[in-house]
Order: sequence, then C-alpha cells, then structure tokens
Amino acid sequence: MSPHDQQPAELSSGTRLGPYVVESFLGAGGMGQVYRAMDDRLQRPVAIKLLPSQFSGDADRLRRFEQEARLAGSLSHPNVLGIFDVGTHEGSPFIVTELLEGQTLRQRLRGHYLNPPRALEIARQITDGLGAAHAKGIIHRDLKPSNVFLCAAGPVKILDFGVAKLLHRDPKTGEPTTGWTTEAVPGTIGYLAPEQAHGRRIDHRADIFAFGCVLFEMLSGRKAFPGATPAEVLVATLSSDPPDLSDVTSDVPPALARVVRCCLSKEPDDRYSTVHDLRLALDSAGEQLARGVWLPRIRLGRATRRWMGVGVAGALLAAVAG
Repeated sequence: MSPHDQQPAELSSGTRLGPYVVESFLGAGGMGQVYRAMDDRLQRPVAIKLLPSQFSGDADRLRRFEQEARLAGSLSHPNVLGIFDVGTHEGSPFIVTELLEGQTLRQRLRGHYLNPPRALEIARQITDGLGAAHAKGIIHRDLKPSNVFLCAAGPVKILDFGVAKLLHRDPKTGEPTTGWTTEAVPGTIGYLAPEQAHGRRIDHRADIFAFGCVLFEMLSGRKAFPGATPAEVLVATLSSDPPDLSDVTSDVPPALARVVRCCLSKEPDDRYSTVHDLRLALDSAGEQLARGVWLPRIRLGRATRRWMGVGVAGALLAAVAG
C-alpha cells in the first residue's frame, strides 16, 4: 500500500488551526478531510477542508485544492459555497468555508424523483449560481447531484470547483474567449458534455449539458445516460439520446421536457446560448405550471375507464334528450 492509499489520521477535537478550533470530524473524500470548527474571532461555526500532508506532494490534488480556493473564492453568490479563508496547518493546506446543514442532491434523490415544482425551484437556483460563475469566466466542469447541496434552511449551493476552469479573456475587451483545448478529460462520466468527453474545446455550454443531466435525474429518478460500466455510459453520452421525459413519467409538463431536451443536445450550438437563456426557459415552464395550463396524465385502470365511459355516454344521452 502506497502512502497515498493510507487513510490520514483525523484531527482531534480542540485542535487549533490559526483562529479556528476543530469541533468534530464530518467526513473525508478524494479532496481531503472536512471538519466542523469554530472561528474564535467571529464566534461563528465554519467548515474546514484539509488536504492532509500525505497528499500535499500529489501535484494534481494540490493543484485542484488550490484551484477550488482561488476560483470559488472569487465568487460571492448565495448559490455558491462561500469561501472565507485559506491557510496551512503543519504543512497541510486548508480551506475555510461556510458550514452547511442539509444534504446533497444525490442523497436526496437516491433513485427517487422530485415533483416538477420542487425540481424547478432547485434548477433555478443552480442556474443562478452557474450564471454568477460564468459571468466571471469560470466553468464548473463537474456539475452533478453530489456537487449540489440542499440547505435545510436556506438556498441551494453549488460545491466543488476543484476541476473548474477560468476561460482565457480577450486582452482588448476583457470578455471570456470561446474556450480552450483541454489537457485531459475532467469531470464525471455520466455528466460530461460530448465535446468535453472528446477532449475538444469547450465553453460554458458544457455546464448547460451537465445541468440537463441533473434536471433529467431530478424529474425522473433515472440517469440520463445509464450503463453497466463507465465505458457504456460514455458511449451512450456520445451516441444516444436519453428517453423523452414524457415516456418516462407523466408528471413532467411539456415545456420542462423541452428544456431538458435542449440542454442535452449533442452539439453545443443546439443548446441554450447562455445560462440566462436557460433561466428564461425555466421561468416560462414555471409559468405554465403556475397557470395550471398543464395537468399530468392520469393512468386509469380498466374498471375506472369503463365507469367513465358509461358516465360520458349518459351525459351525451341526457344532452340529446334535453
């Protein structure tokens, strides 16, 4: 077993990292350990993500860790996890963030789906957070249910900008350019845009594709591109269209199903041009729901259909007799 494969020791309660005092261990993942801590100066609870010293020599992990702090820290938006501070503890870098109470979207779904109004509420907040990132030229590149957090009392938060990318900006206008050539395939299979999976030049529309995968899952409880292996999922992403939501569930209004189809277009030019356009489409679908223009189809049993047929026939006879 290599040193990188060993489980790093947890910090004990009471450990001090500058002005922050560790209270408890919350969990660990590929990008470090997370602790609940107290900021002594402001007397507020915070979360600390620590990259253990065993991993500090891993250039890729360290780069992703520092990138998350830099890019997410440049954003200030209620739908993006807030970064408060950075530092080092005995040679291990750490990031201080707001402490979130609730669960990830992945934990919420667990193979289930959300009703359209709730899915729409979450979707709107995700697009607002993405819009703030895109406005600064930042593309997330790894949007997925486990990187969306549903606060118990508060807004939806986008997490983990570890593989995010800052678009190059035009030196004359300062505007983000159309994309860049990826040096590797970042992100998570099943949520990668086709151009991203191919390693081609990408822009903010790759996030829109990933958003479509997330919205499809919220509305159906299924992956947009299922497969028994990562290779099968990748092939499906590149060559197959997901089933129409109307064939999967009767609960999704047509306007919302159209939003998903547009987001999941294979070609970037066939998707929404911007997150702003996507948000407008979501708002339009929301208006359809609010006006009650659309109602879900009701699957009726044979006896119920026969009873309704008798009732309709009786009504017609009564009208003729009158």
